[in-house]
Amino acid sequence: MESQFEFNNTKLVVDFDKNKGLIPAIIQDAITKNVLMMGYMNRESLQKTLKTSLVSFYSRSRKTLWTKGETSGNYLHLVNIQSDCDNDTLLVQVQPDGPVCHLGTDTCWGEKNNIQCGFLTTLEEVITDRIANPSDTSYTSRLVRKGINKIAQKVGEEAVETVIEAKDDNDDLFLNESADLLYHYLILLQAKGFKFKDVLKVLEGRHNK
Repeated sequence: MESQFEFNNTKLVVDFDKNKGLIPAIIQDAITKNVLMMGYMNRESLQKTLKTSLVSFYSRSRKTLWTKGETSGNYLHLVNIQSDCDNDTLLVQVQPDGPVCHLGTDTCWGEKNNIQCGFLTTLEEVITDRIANPSDTSYTSRLVRKGINKIAQKVGEEAVETVIEAKDDNDDLFLNESADLLYHYLILLQAKGFKFKDVLKVLEGRHNK
């Protein structure tokens, strides 16, 4: 039998009967979208989570409710919660206070809870390595060695070339110039001590105003 709950004026429908009163709860960082852990909730732990906005689970081994962070201080603050298409699994979006795993890692899979931007993240890691371990054969290392003014100049040059190609009909040249612009911009960010995630935070802040 399905039960109805309410969070932020939105109805939440949950079917506890499929798994003997328990339902899997997938915990996801609301900002990075990384999966942090998975636990089980029963009716009481879900009600407590919705009431306190601190995520609570049901321990199958201890047969009792427990609130994540009650001993470590690494609470999971509830941001959003929704059930899946069958109403038998929860996606719980949270803001974590610290490492989620009892082993001290950000996630229960030992991963860092950083914002992932697909291949952009890989590019940033390459740039970081070229800066930390410079090589005369590396274009990036040589550019960084020339200083911030030269890096900024290259970004400007690539921006102009991108604008020029945007006015023509050669999509291949436009995309290649766009790629050059983006790569040099990522170098400039790191030369200034920032990462792409810092720009995303600014954009997110504007979006939420």
